[in-house]
Amino acid sequence: MSDAVQGFKRINFFKGFLTTEKDWNDAERYHIDKRRLHNRMLHSPGIVYGYQGDLRVTARARGDLAVEVQPGYAIDGMGNDLMIWDATIRNINLEEFKLPQTIYIVLRYYEELTDFIAYKENLEYKGHRRILESCKIELSQTEPDIAREVELARIYLEKGVNRVRDARDPANPAANEIDMRYVQRGGLSGSMLPGFLRLKLENLLNQVRRAGIEYTRRGVVAGHDVVQGCNSALMLLYANLVDLRNVFDIFKLLVDCEGELALDVDVHHPTIAQKKEFSEYRRQVEILRGLLAENKNNNEAFQNLLAYQAKTAEIAMSAVGDLKPVIVAPEEKKEEKVADIKDWEGVKVMPQPKPQMDLEGITWVLVDEIEILNKESEDKHIFTIKEAKDSYRSRQKLKYPDGTTVEDTGRAHVDGYSEFKLLNISANKPVVILRRMDYVYGDYEIEMSINGKKVSVVSCVGTDRVHRWRNWPALIAGEHIKEGTVLVRQQSITAGRDINMFHIWVYQPK
Repeated sequence: MSDAVQGFKRINFFKGFLTTEKDWNDAERYHIDKRRLHNRMLHSPGIVYGYQGDLRVTARARGDLAVEVQPGYAIDGMGNDLMIWDATIRNINLEEFKLPQTIYIVLRYYEELTDFIAYKENLEYKGHRRILESCKIELSQTEPDIAREVELARIYLEKGVNRVRDARDPANPAANEIDMRYVQRGGLSGSMLPGFLRLKLENLLNQVRRAGIEYTRRGVVAGHDVVQGCNSALMLLYANLVDLRNVFDIFKLLVDCEGELALDVDVHHPTIAQKKEFSEYRRQVEILRGLLAENKNNNEAFQNLLAYQAKTAEIAMSAVGDLKPVIVAPEEKKEEKVADIKDWEGVKVMPQPKPQMDLEGITWVLVDEIEILNKESEDKHIFTIKEAKDSYRSRQKLKYPDGTTVEDTGRAHVDGYSEFKLLNISANKPVVILRRMDYVYGDYEIEMSINGKKVSVVSCVGTDRVHRWRNWPALIAGEHIKEGTVLVRQQSITAGRDINMFHIWVYQPK
């Protein structure tokens, strides 16, 4: 090749230029070197698929120790073009091998001087007028080197073999069957990764993927990321786009997903986290992170990475091997619970209603409350009593049915109505207004209005002259709640009855 420091020298013809054979050979060498440089730098070595028979190796129909190579085109690692124009038969001579043994069918570039001529008038002038650029199909006993040869297939030959066959299962060829798994693809774009490393990487990614699937089956959410990372890497590999130029970056993402899986297990799955094998898994993930941090993007570092990742995946599987997958039954669609005033019967006798209460499938949360006769609270809620025949204030020290004594202050009115504003309300959700009352005055009805619209009638049935405290609920349907604040009116329906209130709590579903 021309001197890289000085650059490529192209021949320059001019009038009177006396050329020699060296000039013409240099002119040819210039174009050859340029083409080979282009092939090496811009095209990956291997078989270029899509031309003729793609150099496919097949067993012969007659069933003997011979294979047939179809026409096709390939590029070797030096940038040489390798072309087979016609189907070629290659016989296997068992005397050349010591079985059992793997033999490799390879394509090698060679040049041959042709078209010799000698001039009788002057025998000093003679030579070959052409150089044939060609290739040979050869059988090798050593692992192919892409720099000088392109692998077409390999066959593991057993003792006593008398014929070779096409693989029944191309993904797992048996002995004496043609194995094309290691064939390297070349062409417009592709990978520089040797065939045996590509297959090793494919098997490893599938191994890591299977481990991720086992963790997802046991409820580890981060296992999904490991599976998807492997899926993406495998797709790139199948597209022939993975080699030493990018495989370390791919593994940085994959190992990070494995680290997240370890964290997920530590936090949410103590049964797995406490196992000895999983402690070793954490350690292996950190080793992988250390290897990737070294940024040694070479073949030795890659093979080292594959070995540690394979060990990590094996340990991950052993950590969950004895645990049964989590079977999640399809979730039955539950009918939405409708708020019912009957659910509040138990709350009526509570000395102190709770800030949050679970009542028959609905969680009710305290969103507002009014302390009667507390000026600040009444003013905040614009509490008023209007059009009453009589109204008064009182302080009572009474008992609930469980015997608890509570002292409280309140207001009462005969006929007329009380009005107040509710705050912190969520629109379109039902509201329960819980009113502490003196139950010695019972057996009456009041009409509830929201923002001037009548919405319900509340019946206060019964009386109790011994345990006089009750918390009486009034349910307002969500369809009547249109905004974050609502104006409530309690209108007496039963004439001449005492409507009293000592504390008001307001609840809505969570």
